[in-house]
Amino acid sequence: MIHEKYFTLLEKQEKLITRKNEVNEDFYNGVFDRYLYPVVTRHHVPLHWRFDLNKETNPHFMERLGINATLNPGAIYFEGKYYLVVRTEGYDRKSIFALAESDNGVDNYRFIDTPLVWEDIDKDETNMYDMRLVQHEDGWIYGIYCSESKDPNAEPFDTSSAVAQAGLVRTKDLKKWERLPNIETPSPQQRNVVLHPEFIEGKYAFYTRPQDGFISTGTGGGIAFGLCDHIEKPVIHNETVIDERKYHTVYEAKNGQGPAPIKTEKGWIHIAHGVRNTAAGLRYVLYVFATSLEEPAKIIAKPGGYFIAPYDDERVGDVSNVIFCNAAVVNEKDEVYIYYASSDTRIHVAVTTIEKLVDYTFNTPEDQFRSLENAELRKDLIEKNNELLK
Repeated sequence: MIHEKYFTLLEKQEKLITRKNEVNEDFYNGVFDRYLYPVVTRHHVPLHWRFDLNKETNPHFMERLGINATLNPGAIYFEGKYYLVVRTEGYDRKSIFALAESDNGVDNYRFIDTPLVWEDIDKDETNMYDMRLVQHEDGWIYGIYCSESKDPNAEPFDTSSAVAQAGLVRTKDLKKWERLPNIETPSPQQRNVVLHPEFIEGKYAFYTRPQDGFISTGTGGGIAFGLCDHIEKPVIHNETVIDERKYHTVYEAKNGQGPAPIKTEKGWIHIAHGVRNTAAGLRYVLYVFATSLEEPAKIIAKPGGYFIAPYDDERVGDVSNVIFCNAAVVNEKDEVYIYYASSDTRIHVAVTTIEKLVDYTFNTPEDQFRSLENAELRKDLIEKNNELLK
């Protein structure tokens, strides 16, 4: 017998899922629209994924397998629908991947089927998270995620040190997934690895983030570029940093590729995350740059400052003052849906167009890296506008 409490909670959840999302009219920057409500929260996760519905075995209708957060999804526009591979974190800190779909990309997201599983080829892997989904020209949809395991060289008393590597899976229908070997690079730790959607010189191209430690980049850091010959045995022999960390910027402590770059007539547009230290801890924001169509490892434009930063309630959550993105999709109308998580807790969407994204990327002034020179930039803008306002 199904517990009667289930139907009460189901009705409440249905109101949440079917709530119409609206553009947040209090926010405006001309670049993208921010939506009023998160598109996916832990309250969207199906009740039968969390509760034992049987009244006999769960008389008090207790949540047996709770969900702490939904965050950092991969995304793809596939067969006319918007799909998110959601990092779904349980009360036990373990993250699993779950598929959610929507017809319009801004609301009515529903989790479907069951959590994603594949052949367990890495018995040391403890946790997995932050999948980047890429539709490659070879016909496969690839997912690259952070595969975390305990550091085998840690001292016996150290139960926190970990090793991050790039796990790799692929699918053609989002239902059946094939696990491939981890991506090998020269770096001892590897995060934020993204597959370029096209072959480069007949090879698979990757954006990586070499670093020495699990948290600290050490002598590494920066967004790097590398090639590999075979996706079934993915080995990158050389990583060349193309976008470095830099003092007194929004990416001075760490930076990393977000989703796969978006192809436009003027270049590949990249959405990346940047990290800086503050008195309140690390602050994560998003920034943008463009690389050449002919040379995807060559930066040709880079607007100064951040693109998206925590806004209002987005500042608060499990890990506050954080915006992270590893998902962006483009539909047949050239609308760009950017999915980002706020404070490691919930998922939001910002919507723009290819035209606006190109305008922002190529016409926004670059950071001059000095306050006085940046003041001159703003002075020039003010004086030009004053002439128009006369």
